[in-house]
Parts: sequence; C-alpha cells; structure tokens
Amino acid sequence: KAKKILAFLSAVEPLKTVTRHSWNSDGRHESVAEHCWRMAVLACLVGDEFPDVDMFKVMIMCLLHDLGEIEGDVPAFEKQDTDDAVESEHVKQLVQILPAEFAVKISSLHEEFTSAKTPEAKLANALDKLEAVIQHNDADLSTWIDLEYDLNLTYGESQTAYHPFLSTLRDLVKQHTVEKLNLETKT
Repeated sequence: KAKKILAFLSAVEPLKTVTRHSWNSDGRHESVAEHCWRMAVLACLVGDEFPDVDMFKVMIMCLLHDLGEIEGDVPAFEKQDTDDAVESEHVKQLVQILPAEFAVKISSLHEEFTSAKTPEAKLANALDKLEAVIQHNDADLSTWIDLEYDLNLTYGESQTAYHPFLSTLRDLVKQHTVEKLNLETKT
C-alpha cells in the first residue's frame, strides 16, 4: 500500500508544473496544483455557510478535480467534449497505480465532481469557477486575452447562483473585476 501511494504521488507530481492559462500575481503562469490548493483553501473558508454539506468531501474534490490535466490544461473557453474524455481517461490511468479502495474512491469523486449534481459537487464546481476569476483579478491585466474582459464578468454566475453566499461572493469578485478594468482605462 505504501509503495503504491508513493508511486501515485510521483505520478501526480507534474501537476505542480503543468501550467494553466491563468497567471499569478508575480508574472508567471499558475500551475494546476496551485489552482487546486487555493480552491481547497476557499472551501475551508466558506464551509460554515454550508452546514449540510460534507466539506471534507468538497476539499478532496477541490484537491483532486484536475488530476486529468496531468498532460496539460485546456482553458474552459476552449474546452471540447473530447477534452473531458481525455481527462477522464488520464484519471482512470492514474488511479490504477493506487490500492483498489483509493482508486474507486478517487474515480467516484471525479465522476461526482464532473456531474455536478450532489451538494458537494455543486459547491466544488462553484469554487472552481470562482477561484479562476479571482486568480484573473489577482494577475496583471496585461496577462488577460480579449475575451476575458467580458468572461471575467460572467464566468461562474450560473454555478454560484444557487446559494446566497456564493452569489454574494461572485458579486464581490465581479465588483473587483469592474474596479480593475476601470483602473486600467484611467491610466
């Protein structure tokens, strides 16, 4: 069991260096691992707003939801159904390294996250979208591509609309985006 766990950790280590479309505030591309980590931090911070949700499960989903991006990230605005299928296949390959009970658990959580039907998966998906927009706001505006000026104002609205606290959080993030864009036009 210990050997399989170590082998899995080595297999997912590249997620520390697989970059996303987003940039960090220090001017370098964000890694998949950094995105997942900050999603999990966000889950910790909002947990008291969701007393009936298994927050431990949400945090695991946050940490593991992008395992399928082991060979690269496809930005949400470019993603096709075939990309989702490729990512699912990567997850299946990765979990084969693990002891059976972990493989089943991670596969199940990945499917649950992807379907976004349970309270935990809905929340994890909302946090995924929120973190991406927050990251864009934290990055320098020069790193944005043209479509992100509009996308950052709307991305994640449908995923956060189901819960008042998430809607409030999304509205605040949108306000930050507007302020960032207004500052840019003034300079």
